[in-house]
Amino acid sequence: MSGADASRHSEAIAALGTVGPSRVGLSAEDSVRANLAWWDADAEDYHRTHGDFLGSDSETGEFVWCPEGLHEGDVHLLGELADRDVLEVGCGSAPCSRWLASQGARPVGLDLSSGMLARGRARMAQGGPQVPLVQASADALPFADASFDLACSAFGAVPFVADSGLVMAEVARVLRPGGRWVFSVNHPMRWVFPDDPGPRGLTATISYFDRSPYVEVDTDGRPTYAEHHRTLGDRVREIVAAGLELVDLVEPDWPEWLDREWGQWSPLRGELFPGTAIFCCRKPA
Repeated sequence: MSGADASRHSEAIAALGTVGPSRVGLSAEDSVRANLAWWDADAEDYHRTHGDFLGSDSETGEFVWCPEGLHEGDVHLLGELADRDVLEVGCGSAPCSRWLASQGARPVGLDLSSGMLARGRARMAQGGPQVPLVQASADALPFADASFDLACSAFGAVPFVADSGLVMAEVARVLRPGGRWVFSVNHPMRWVFPDDPGPRGLTATISYFDRSPYVEVDTDGRPTYAEHHRTLGDRVREIVAAGLELVDLVEPDWPEWLDREWGQWSPLRGELFPGTAIFCCRKPA
């Protein structure tokens, strides 16, 4: 984690005793435990840094797909929203779900972190659209088969689950025939470069095919954060194995109007290669 990132996540680092990245073995349980602790501890810092951009404290929320600023109200990746049952996987404080409710949908937000969900409930207590929020892991969705018309995830859950194929299978299970599943993640080619928005982040240093997770640890070597890498081919195979169809892959351009940095995202890097991949999927009718 760079110095700038460390300052943005100071509360979580202090609370969890994070000392930096390490190559350690990571079970699915370790991944869940680390990310549950991290997002609970980081909830306030995260919203202090990104809340305005994401619309977390606006009355009706916003649906921003990625640091490039792509908004669902402009791109309509989910299609018709009115009167649709929608599951948001990895909703955080649920600005996307609240925005969906403002468009006439019936969303449910799901997240692993009680801290992030508490932040969402606190905002809803001030007024605006009300959305049911559920604490659960994305690889074991607590919903009946064919419960939703749509499912979505804007940088939520998918990269933080050790077996993201299970997430695809679970989403396919709870979708109705003809339903859409759209999710955004780090573009897989980003894993080739150092996590740095400046010139150092323009030189490839890691094999694209190295699927080792990015893990941060405390002084005893216990994981405090984990994020998992999959190639584009891996993602496609997971989608197809779940019985879903991939209908589009969106790689957003860096917009000319956007001059902010967000972690590894920056205008410098955005000019040269994509930072986000958005997979648009459909369950066959």
